Amino acid sequence: MEDTEPRNTEPGSTGPKAADGEDGPPGPPAPDDESGTDGADGNRDAEGEAEATRRTRRRTRTRIRRAALAVLLVLLVPLLTAETALRINYMGDPADGTYTRNRDAIWLGHAWVDGRKDDADLAAFARRVKATGIRDLYVHTGPMEHDGTLPKSLYPRARWLVDAVHRELPGVRVQAFLGDVLATESPDGMRLEKADTRAAVVGSARQVLDVGYDGVHLDLEPLHSGDRNYLSLLDDVRAVTRARDAQLSVAAHQIDPLPGFHSFWGTVAGHPKWWSQEFFGQVARRVDQIAVMSYDTMQPLESLYGGYVAQQTSLALEATPPTTHLLMGLPFYHENRFGHWNHAETVAAAVRGVRLGLSRTDAGRESFGVAAYIDFAATDEDWESYRDGWVR
Repeated sequence: MEDTEPRNTEPGSTGPKAADGEDGPPGPPAPDDESGTDGADGNRDAEGEAEATRRTRRRTRTRIRRAALAVLLVLLVPLLTAETALRINYMGDPADGTYTRNRDAIWLGHAWVDGRKDDADLAAFARRVKATGIRDLYVHTGPMEHDGTLPKSLYPRARWLVDAVHRELPGVRVQAFLGDVLATESPDGMRLEKADTRAAVVGSARQVLDVGYDGVHLDLEPLHSGDRNYLSLLDDVRAVTRARDAQLSVAAHQIDPLPGFHSFWGTVAGHPKWWSQEFFGQVARRVDQIAVMSYDTMQPLESLYGGYVAQQTSLALEATPPTTHLLMGLPFYHENRFGHWNHAETVAAAVRGVRLGLSRTDAGRESFGVAAYIDFAATDEDWESYRDGWVR
């Protein structure tokens, strides 16, 4: 609360007047350059200490700034170097003849087997596909349960689809796309380390082949590089598909853009994402077809994405034996998030990148194609870019 009474002071006084008019207690001494306990020398010492403190603080701030700049450079220089290399990788002209070998594929959604699609839908799809190099359809028939089993109720129209495709598109194979989330980065999901689970997946493969599918397409994610249980599963499933004269194909993670990069990224982000080139080769030797999911690359520009696909194509060609059919993925879908920028990851850039990588590494390879993901999200522009850039 503010005091409204007048203060009993006089100009120049050093304190309040006593109530009876006598001088009150003396005030503090007037400031003086020599009022310190040590006189002038004491002041100079205090000022020197203050200046020293200021200099120490300035040096500390300078060291912090330099350390921050050093860390930034450590992070940015390799990144800028890598991105520059990708941009250069996108330059040049693809070699003549690096077009479709008529061994392409497309992933199809679950609507084709659960009753939502009919004869009219298939007829329209057949008209679109006939003018392309697509010869394999990976039809979503799962997902499998975490224990590896596959409920038959998920695909009541599978037999219809297989028969209709064979009728409308002679020579085109229909493979059952079976997937699930692995418990590699969370407590929930399929556990391939369990022998009973792997045996159930093999049983699910037999189950879909009994329906009439021409092959089995496995997509288990996130699958970490070096997973021996996955390799064991592929050996077991391939024994079944070979006995039925059917195909075994897999969706594959991208290959380390730098040696050991999956280990670094796994430590930093908790999600290794990439496979080593060695592991990619181990997978490729166990299957008939391996389709690289060459999208969701985090690249912010079309030229960088195309250069990245060119690099991935070369790495995959180096690791894949000529007896295995290699396919590079095309992004027939449209999202905007950190891992996938729609303006950058275009079909046109992917096709050009595929052709550049093929030209530089194995231009004459026949067991090669592209795989489009996915039919229900594709636009007319996606199909046109695929046809204009790759089919011709």
